[in-house]
Amino acid sequence: MDRSQWYIGTPNGIILCVDCAAGRQISGRFYNRYEREPTEFSNTEQMLFQFESFFDRIGFPYPSTAERIFQKKIREKEKRRKGAEEMSDQELLKKHGELGTFIVRVQHRQNSSWQGRITWMEEDRTLCFRSVWEMIKLIASAVETPGEEPEEKEP
Repeated sequence: MDRSQWYIGTPNGIILCVDCAAGRQISGRFYNRYEREPTEFSNTEQMLFQFESFFDRIGFPYPSTAERIFQKKIREKEKRRKGAEEMSDQELLKKHGELGTFIVRVQHRQNSSWQGRITWMEEDRTLCFRSVWEMIKLIASAVETPGEEPEEKEP
């Protein structure tokens, strides 16, 4: 395998390890360079909130729109910093999921969504995504079992 697209390239690069998939729901863990331990998630929604929290913690990529919340905002600004790197790119690239492994590079957080690149490591394929939804569809299509019908909800 060529592996020419196996690189992190950004401070917010994530290695996404998918261990289980059922329809459009995935579960697994992800790694970043600032924490040695993985962040586990049990469904797609939880994964997205944890990604967003990670981006907010390191302050990159900076969101183009402010977060809207029901609670009163705290006046003190939280000082964001990247912190010390715990893992090198080489260590991160050694992590793998049971069903699939992806290098996620979110380049922009614009229009209340994400834009970036995702590399499916097992196939050494990189595609750009223009929204969170498009990223989820790319991941789900990569890990779905052939012949498996997507779950349909009854009205």
